[in-house]
Amino acid sequence: MKISCLKLKNFRRYSQEIKIDFDDLTAFVGRNDAGKSTILEALDIFFNDGKGVVKIDKNDVNVNERENGDTETVITACFDDLPNSIIIDSTIETDLESEYMLNRKSELEIVKKFNNGGSPKVYLRALHPTNEVCSDLLLKKNTELRKIISSNSIECENLAVNSVMRKAIWKYYENDLNLAEIEIDASKEDAKKIWERLIKYLPIFSLFQSDRKNTDSDDEIQDPLKEAVKQILSDESIQEDLEHISNIVLEKLSEVSTRTLAKIREMNPEIAESLNPVIPSSQNLKWQDVFKNVSIAGDAGIPINKRGSGVKRLVLLNFFRAEAERRIEGANNSIIYAIEEPETSQHIEHQSILINAFKELSEQENTQVIITTHSSNIVKKLAFENLRLVATDVNGNMKVENIDPGRLKYPSLNEVNYVAFGDVTEEYHNELYSQIESMDLKADYELEKDKRIYKKILRNGNVSNMEITLTEYIRHQIHHPENTLNDRFSQVELKESIELMRNFLETIN
Repeated sequence: MKISCLKLKNFRRYSQEIKIDFDDLTAFVGRNDAGKSTILEALDIFFNDGKGVVKIDKNDVNVNERENGDTETVITACFDDLPNSIIIDSTIETDLESEYMLNRKSELEIVKKFNNGGSPKVYLRALHPTNEVCSDLLLKKNTELRKIISSNSIECENLAVNSVMRKAIWKYYENDLNLAEIEIDASKEDAKKIWERLIKYLPIFSLFQSDRKNTDSDDEIQDPLKEAVKQILSDESIQEDLEHISNIVLEKLSEVSTRTLAKIREMNPEIAESLNPVIPSSQNLKWQDVFKNVSIAGDAGIPINKRGSGVKRLVLLNFFRAEAERRIEGANNSIIYAIEEPETSQHIEHQSILINAFKELSEQENTQVIITTHSSNIVKKLAFENLRLVATDVNGNMKVENIDPGRLKYPSLNEVNYVAFGDVTEEYHNELYSQIESMDLKADYELEKDKRIYKKILRNGNVSNMEITLTEYIRHQIHHPENTLNDRFSQVELKESIELMRNFLETIN
């Protein structure tokens, strides 16, 4: 199973329902506090019902909606790559399509509603029969299904199996099902049984937050090591060795306790009779506690928590990856890695290695990777279909958009970085200038623009004063850095020129 989209409603800044699409690799970009991390945290709440890394509470309700009396947060996820069949009645197989449990796009759509930050109520939004006679069959008991079959003389091969009876009823009314998208309560009867089965198929979700602690004594590091200790100690051959050691110790302890009781008996037999040695069995010994101080140390035994923040975060990132992989071993589930700002405290070289690792990871079967980033370097290593821009529209409403090429005729990740982060670069300036030139619109662009003097060095060594636009002035300086006769343009002027060209191209388009 893979997540294809997420819908958020009345959750923090996301007031009205918004739909967010996912690929095998999805990167959310946008300015600080745009709402990128909120998406990842909503996913954690969805998959873990608010009991995972992120806890949901009443403060997660959108402020404006609460003032209007709406305290219900709705987090919806749609899934594709669904199981071909599931078993809910004894050994009888059924499938989601024949049970009318898929939406119009043949996806499994799970709706979780959290009232005022409380526990969720679960619904399945599906294209389902609404004919009064054959609707809500998933919520009916065996006796109720039999009654429908009997009263309508419907042929059915097995009256003991609910799924068989449902299919017989729906087949009988196949020309009058009145299919419509409805929400099926997943807490009742067979809908509940199907939901309990589906939970086992849902992807495993692992969230690595940007503000995760950075010490090697924290749970984030200790948990994988402790889990490794558990797995090692559970090995059958090691268990035999531990039992052998335990028996030797028990034997010695028994000798000591016997001698001690004998000496007590010499002095006070009554007290001696009331005492008994309590020695735990090998199985009850807490061998894990022997290794409770496991940790990671660097050069010369220096603990990781004494190293630089970049090294600490790099260790944690890779512990996260290793632990997520361990969780998926032996399971049929897919896995979703969600990582906030993997570039934090990382050298550019590490950023490149990480994003390449995530790209390779996303290409594996049953694996999806979701990241948020503020790094223009990471964006440039991604494809357009991987990117989602998180921002607000002119009315202040949240929007999450797939990124289109925009002003240029070709996909420009420099443009993405400008829109997402305000990344002002000479490279993007060149692209916009070249676009205007290629459209033979340079003269139109320069009309009515303010001019300034640029001192141009001629081939004979003489200097000529040229009256040109700001854009042309910057263009000359970018391509002729050897000319030091002119004041260097500022970053503010570079941005001004970029905006002038963007607005011109937008008008033309």
